[in-house]
Parts: sequence; structure tokens; C-alpha cells
Amino acid sequence: MSERMTPERELFESERAFRILVQGVTDYAIYMLDPAGIVSSWNTGAERIKGYQASEIIGQHFSVFYPPEDRAAGLPDRALATARGNGRFEAEGWRVRKDGTRFFASVVIDAIVENGELIGYAKITRDITERLKARSALAESENHFRLLVRNVTDYALYMLNPEGFVTNWNLGGQRIKGYVPDEIVGQHFSRFYTPADQKAGKPARALQIAREAGRYEEEGLRVRKDGSFFWASVIIDPIRDDSGELIGFAKITRDISERREAQHKLERVQAELAESRKMDALGQLTGGVAHDFNNLLMGLTGGLHRIKRSTSDPALLNTIAAMEASIKRGAGLTRQLLTFARRQQVNPVPLDLARIVATMEDVLRAGLRGNVSLALDVAPDIWRVLADPSELETALVNLVVNARDALIEGGEVRISAANHPGKPGGAGNYVRIAVSDNGVGIPADVLAKVFDPFFTTKPVGQGTGLGLSQVHGFANQAGGRVEIDSRLGEGTVVTIWLPRVEDNSAAESDRRLDTSAGTVLLVEDNPDVASAGALLLEELGYRVKWAQDAETALHEVENDGIDVVFSDIVMPGRMDGLGLARWLKRKYPSLPIILTTGYSDAAVRSQLEFPMVRKPYELHELSRAFDGITGRTV
Repeated sequence: MSERMTPERELFESERAFRILVQGVTDYAIYMLDPAGIVSSWNTGAERIKGYQASEIIGQHFSVFYPPEDRAAGLPDRALATARGNGRFEAEGWRVRKDGTRFFASVVIDAIVENGELIGYAKITRDITERLKARSALAESENHFRLLVRNVTDYALYMLNPEGFVTNWNLGGQRIKGYVPDEIVGQHFSRFYTPADQKAGKPARALQIAREAGRYEEEGLRVRKDGSFFWASVIIDPIRDDSGELIGFAKITRDISERREAQHKLERVQAELAESRKMDALGQLTGGVAHDFNNLLMGLTGGLHRIKRSTSDPALLNTIAAMEASIKRGAGLTRQLLTFARRQQVNPVPLDLARIVATMEDVLRAGLRGNVSLALDVAPDIWRVLADPSELETALVNLVVNARDALIEGGEVRISAANHPGKPGGAGNYVRIAVSDNGVGIPADVLAKVFDPFFTTKPVGQGTGLGLSQVHGFANQAGGRVEIDSRLGEGTVVTIWLPRVEDNSAAESDRRLDTSAGTVLLVEDNPDVASAGALLLEELGYRVKWAQDAETALHEVENDGIDVVFSDIVMPGRMDGLGLARWLKRKYPSLPIILTTGYSDAAVRSQLEFPMVRKPYELHELSRAFDGITGRTV
């Protein structure tokens, strides 16, 4: 059993172990200074960090580790004085190695006092150059980030404290919202919300959602300093410290008013495209049945006309009149569908509006109730317009009927027409035709839909919803436009603007045939329709020859004796009516040609090469078409 060590021996061993420990430390320079600052011990860490061997530095003053400028400033002496006076000196700063290179050091100097007397200093130095670099890099990164945020102009980037008060402000916030930093820092962010949103507590809910859900995001109206509104995209993120405590909010706002408007424009274009496709489908559907349907009506029209000529029985005549009215309604419905769907083949000619309105007066008055009056106010010097007469007449009838229905308690329907030199917002001379009433008016939410096809406020069975659609289609096809203005309880005004056309009736008359009667070649493959057409032509005083197809028609024309060719467009065989007309026009340029159709794509594509009469036609429509090419007056 070994002997116990004496206290002296224990102290010696303890000090020896401590010296070995200190000597073995490599990350810290640990050494002693005497009271004058002379190095009296040196460890491995000091050798590694500062580059001196113990034999090179022991006995040297520790100021050798300081840069020249710090020595000149007396920094080493002040460090010892501080340690002597306070018992400790601690600092960070640049130090110098043996090879002259510098490193950034963390320095601690402790005064060593024994029995009240200073016997020296313990000095610990650590190389923290890498930490300084990291800290500098972080500071530089944070500075760059602050500069970046401060100078962003497309986004308002700013901070809120936990209560919602603005704590900083960037250029984007200034540009978008109009406030400079001094005006807004310290103010509550709720001032950016509309009064209605403030009253509803929306700002507080936004912060609550961000706090509880970790994020708040929305789009909505916001208010600038000048009181104007803009559409904003808003994001609010909560900011928490390392312990999870909420220290504020980061708020990002972007003005997306232009993007929203662009989105609305895209949606409108898509809606218009969908509407266009719908109208195209409607046109295809209507066009597919219009030709055959109108041929059927034409056959009925001819048969009724023949019966009417052979009877004087009042009861039978009343029945015929009712049947004729039904035929007109059927033809009008198809025509309205085709007009709105842009499938209708129009035949525009220079029109005398005063004459058109005057000739329609009896028809228009007949469509009114006893408590509704009709007033006409057409300027005597009204300009001529280029339009399809049948379409214009249909448009006027539709507008007068609508005005009548709006006069529930009675009143007045007024048709006025006046010259308008230079339409507002555009160039050129226009004729303004207005149909007005002093009826119930149209609500604002309904007014935007009145030109939509099939839209009607009338009870089931009392309206097709195509009347104003036909007016809209007619005005646009005539190169004009239609407008509507209405006030509840005061009435409605529908205005059609049609471009003026120069009066070239004299030139037209030079191209007409100067004949009082003649022979018409009727080219029609349907015997019933041909019979009806021949009857009407004979009633107008023409002799009629009938050809069932284009080949037969060519043979008849070559045999001479034909003054006018009146041909259907849709026919069987290698050549349709349009092909026949073009062939005849090339070979016989002076031969008048009139085409007719219930509906056909060829008619739509004909680009108004020839006068056109739509089936089912009546005597006055046929007369007007033939008068236009022969110069006859009936």
C-alpha cells in the first residue's frame, strides 16, 4: 500500500496537471505577463495562433502583438491599466502575428493578485477572424437586403408591429400608396382599407388569420393617400423570434389593377367568342331549315292569293287574312333569326325614309290599341339611306310593337327622323331614326340584355325575344348602330343611326329598262312555288315562262324573247341560280336578273351581285324589286 501524498506534494501535482492542460490547449493562446507586460509563459495555442516559439517571445513585451497604430495610440498600456483597475479587460480587435499578418482576436486580460499585491496578468487570446468574416458577410447581406427591399418599386414591402402599426416603408409603398415614410411610419395599416372594410373589421381579421394560420392572402380594393382606389394583391406573414414569440408582420402589397382589367377584357373576349359561336350555331340551325320552310310558306302564299281572287265570301276572306298573318309571322320569325345570326342576305338600296314611313303608317296604326296614338315627325328634307327596305320595315314594326306594349295605361308612340351631320364620336353624315314612348321604362339590369336573342320580359307565348335582336342586326348590317335610353316611369327611346347615301337615282335610272311590261323567265324547281310566283308576276302585268333548272333556263334565254330572269338560287343540277346569273351576266350584260331564296350560303356569299327577293315574298315586295330594274311605276 502506497504512502499518502503530503499537501505540498498534492499542490505540486495539481499545478503540474494544470500546466500540462494549459500547455496542450491549441485553440486559445494562454500565457502570463508580469506586472510590466512582459511575456513570462507561452502555450501551444499561442505558438499556433501567433507564430512565435516560446524561446522567441518570453521576455518580450506583449505590445509586439498590436498593430503599429494601436501601439502609437497607447492601447496596450490602457488594456493593462483597465485590467489592473477593474480586475479584467475584454475586447476584440486586430492583432499581428510573427510573420506580420493580421488576425482578428478576442482578448481577455485578468489581473493576478496575491496577498493584495499585483504579481502579473493572465492573458487569453482567440483567433475569431472567420467569425468576423461571417459576421461581416451577414451584415453585408442584411444591408443588401435592406437596400433591395427599400428600393423595390413594384411592391409595397413593409413591416407592422404586432398591433398593426407600420414600422418601416419602402419606395414601392410610396409609389403605390402615395405616402412618404414620415407620413405613414407609426400609423395603423387599416387606413389602406376602404371605409366599408374598416367598418366590417377586415384589417383586424387579416392580422388574426395571419397570426393563427401562418399566412393571410387576398385580393381586394385598397385606398391611396389621395383617396383613389386600386385593386391590390395582399400577403401578410407573421414574424416570430427564436422562442416563437410574435414580433410583428411582414406585409407585401402589389397594385394589380391593370392585370385585373386585362383579365376582365380576356373574360369579355371569351364571352364574345362564346356568343359568336352560339350565333354561328344558331345561324347554321336556322339556315338549314329556312330554305325549305320559306318554300313551304311561299306555296301557301300563292295558294291563298289564288283563292282570294276567286271568292268574295267575307267569312272565307277573314280566314284567308288570318292565314296570311300566320304566314307573315312565320316568315318574320325566320328572318329575325337569320338577321341576328348574320346569315340574312340583305338587299340594300337607296331609300326615301319619308316615303317608307308614310306608306307604313296604316300598318303601324293598325298594330296599336285604341288608347295608344301614333305621331310621325319626319323632316321633309331627310337624307336618303342605303338599307334593305324589308329589314327597315320589320325594324320599325318591331320597335312600334315594343313601344305599344310598354304603354300599359295608354300613351303615345312617336317616330321621328332627322338629319345629323357628323355623328357624335365619329365622322360622316347620319340619319337618326328614333322610336319613343312615354311608357313604364326598362330597369337598368334589364336594359343591358334587351338586344340578346330570345331575351324577353313578356309572358310565355307573347314574345319571341327576337324583335330588338332583329333591329340590332339590321342596323349593324346597314353600316350603322342602334342605341337605347330608358328611365323607369318616363319611357324609352330606341335610336337607329344609318349612314347617309348620296342620291344617285338618276344614274340608276339610266341603267333601267324602259319597258312597261315584258316576259319574265321564272327559274324554280318547286312547282308549287313556281305556280305562286307566276300568279304574282302575272298580276303585275308580266308574261311568265317557267324553267325547272339552269340548263332549261339557258335554252330559253338563247331562244330570245326574255326581258327579265327571276331565278331561285337553290336548284338541283350542275348549276345553281347564282351560277346561272353569273353566266348570263357575262354573256348578256344588259339582261336584268333578280334572284330569290328562302336562305342559302350561296346568297350570303354573293356579295350583292344581283337584286335579291326573299321568300316568301308578297306582291308589293315583288313589285318593288321589278320596278328597281325596269323603271316601271305602280
